[in-house]
Amino acid sequence: WFNTSSNNFFNCSITNDYSILDTEVEYLSGEELKTNELEVYNIFYNSEIKENIYSHCNRAIEKVIARGIEPFPKIGTGDWNDGFSDVGSKGNGQSVWLGFFLYDILNRWNSICTLKNDEERAKRYSNLKEKLKKSLNTEAWDGRWYKRAITDDGQIIGSMNSEEAKIDSLSQSWSVISGAGDNDKKFIALDSVKNNLVDYDNQLIKLFDPPFEKGSIKPGYIRGYKPGVRENGGQYTHAAIWFIMAEALLGFGDEAVNLLELINPINHTNTHEKAQKYKLEPYSIAADVYSNKDLIGRGGWSLYTGSSSWYYKVTIENILGLKLKNGYLYIEPCISKEWKEYEIRYKYKTSIYQIKIKNPNGKNTGVSSFILNGKEMEEKRVMLQDNGKINTIDIFM
Repeated sequence: WFNTSSNNFFNCSITNDYSILDTEVEYLSGEELKTNELEVYNIFYNSEIKENIYSHCNRAIEKVIARGIEPFPKIGTGDWNDGFSDVGSKGNGQSVWLGFFLYDILNRWNSICTLKNDEERAKRYSNLKEKLKKSLNTEAWDGRWYKRAITDDGQIIGSMNSEEAKIDSLSQSWSVISGAGDNDKKFIALDSVKNNLVDYDNQLIKLFDPPFEKGSIKPGYIRGYKPGVRENGGQYTHAAIWFIMAEALLGFGDEAVNLLELINPINHTNTHEKAQKYKLEPYSIAADVYSNKDLIGRGGWSLYTGSSSWYYKVTIENILGLKLKNGYLYIEPCISKEWKEYEIRYKYKTSIYQIKIKNPNGKNTGVSSFILNGKEMEEKRVMLQDNGKINTIDIFM
């Protein structure tokens, strides 16, 4: 399966430079897993076999597909949540979240296949993603939210009928982020997260609820954590930020900004009482915040770069709206109606773009005019220029 950092590979669409696809890279060499061996810690060395990065990526996608994606991809010994180490260890368990993630990969990789004149692959991936979308919106839908996973023996994780982990934020957020969720279901799913997983009093967004503790499902080492600690029903900040991203993608600027402030570590430490509860630095993102009744509000594993980079990305791109696509700069805000104006200073090589966004009508989203150096741009975008100049952009919402 893909690690979520693979999302960043598509940054080549920002610059419109896809030459990295032709770069040759070695494969690693090492011992294969033995029979009944699920994992191993070892050192792997570069082999003599090289292929370009385009081929590497195709092999990764094909590996997931070959294991079976009907109705959902196989989870193996974990997906994003590696604590689900026994959900699919026998080879039958499936991941609904991975279905949404794979849909997103296939959807965007499809255009790259076309760019490489790999039309047969592009067509096949297009057909596969539509099959996934249908399954996700039928067999994965539980009435008020999307399920999370299916164990080797067919038990459901993330269903209203589940003893534990009835609702997991990942599937709901990624139904929006991937674009695979049906329109009505996406809105219902996010409402369900707000109603079941957002704890405004203790300033956290739970990964799922209730935690695993004594139920019949044995999901893996995640049950080694106390209920409400780390991935076992606490706030896992990485996923909390994805939920905020989903809110912004649907245009809920007030809620997205409110939630961004809710989990901001500064707001966990702005009084002595809060600081004594949180017990971490106010200047860095924590990997997790506990919802356990004896530890509620305490942060864990600080200076976590995975969550901090996503927090930065969502703030800049999805809230403030600075987006770069194929060499063009766009401003697509999703902000609080209370924000009247804000400024962005963006440096591109030798050029500076001084951007002022004004919101006189109290809107969450939408740009009515885009003015570059005094000239209105009908397409509401500007091609980035390495011209050593200071360029002014005035945005009116």
